[in-house]
Amino acid sequence: THWLGKAAGAVAKVVPLPELWRIPGPRLASGYSLFGLGFEPGVLMIGAGMIMGLRTSLSMLLGSFVLYYILSPGLLDHDLLGQGVAGFHASILSPDGSPVLVPRRWGVWGGTALMVFSSLTAFAFQWRTLLRSLRLERGGGGEVARALARIEVPARWLWVGLVPITIGVVFFMNISFHISIPLGLLAVAMSFVLALVACRATGETDTTPIGAMGKVTQLVYAVLARNNTVVNLMAAGTTAAAAGSAADLLTDLKSGYLLGANPRRQFLAQFFGIFFGTVAIVPAWLMLAPDLASLQKFALPSASAWKAMADLLAGGVGNLPASALWAVVVGSAIGLVLPVIEYVRPHWRRFVPSAMGVGLGMVVDFSNSLGFVAGALVAWGWTCARRKQAESFNIPLASGFVAGESLVAALLTILCAFGGLLGLGR
Repeated sequence: THWLGKAAGAVAKVVPLPELWRIPGPRLASGYSLFGLGFEPGVLMIGAGMIMGLRTSLSMLLGSFVLYYILSPGLLDHDLLGQGVAGFHASILSPDGSPVLVPRRWGVWGGTALMVFSSLTAFAFQWRTLLRSLRLERGGGGEVARALARIEVPARWLWVGLVPITIGVVFFMNISFHISIPLGLLAVAMSFVLALVACRATGETDTTPIGAMGKVTQLVYAVLARNNTVVNLMAAGTTAAAAGSAADLLTDLKSGYLLGANPRRQFLAQFFGIFFGTVAIVPAWLMLAPDLASLQKFALPSASAWKAMADLLAGGVGNLPASALWAVVVGSAIGLVLPVIEYVRPHWRRFVPSAMGVGLGMVVDFSNSLGFVAGALVAWGWTCARRKQAESFNIPLASGFVAGESLVAALLTILCAFGGLLGLGR
């Protein structure tokens, strides 16, 4: 890690890349600045934008623009953004001590509502597809249908596995976190709904809003389990983890489809991997954090944010700022309207913003949306100039951008952790 640090420092002197290239923003009261307003010099978001496409990327930028340039300044000027609630208003400080506003901490409420209701509305228009996918297999259908049935995952596996897995999840939630059986069953049921939303978000935007999915459960349990932070937090963790896992497995199945893999064998490998992963991860976790004192040595920013929200909602939904509740209402209404317009007037689709994109743009930083748009513009320009070449190489190149930056970041983390364990210094 010592030589790696020196090499990185030498490169940084030749090619200085800041974490964020700031762009002009709106004027805010009391010296506030906006977190994440700029362009992040990296290829991960650009690669994802090349895959996502222009319509969804521009929709994300629209959501972020409205949040950063219209809603946040207006609400801040009228003291309606946080209304005295911690975590919504000036939640961090810059190195010089000035307050920094994180718009997505407020935007997550409207953005999540928009994504959930747009997904459920679009899904309602496809109810026949749902029934066909969930029904038990029937004989006949010709040789092609029988051949597909031999490699696809049988629908009966869902029903056979659903009961014991549900019982197991509810049992462990009850004995470990004292979540009542009815509330545990509700968490499992909500997992199915939020998994649909997460899978749709991943399919359209290549991004899984796990934190946003957890907020839905936290809001529901703020009404059903008041004054109980543990129930609020762990029920949200259950549903968000299930939704995130569903989206991850969906991308695995899609990759296998593109490579010609057998989906039934993929499913079985993933299913058995759960047990091997548990055997490996649980002991490693206990070694890493055997008690609360050991756990608190880590920064855990995401977990701290979830805990803060659970503490806030323990007293009920009324603890949320009124502006956040209105954001939920307005986001839900927009999430209902946009899919209806697409369904009733399908030829308008190219001119109607993607509801999933707009919602996701409100739960991520502006820099993320801008990176997606940059990648989408690269893919669009490439397609206009050399269509056949772009069709052949756009996805492989974009995937290389995403995988390359992710792998390098993971490798650096592993090397730093390994160096720290060996006492090799910072």
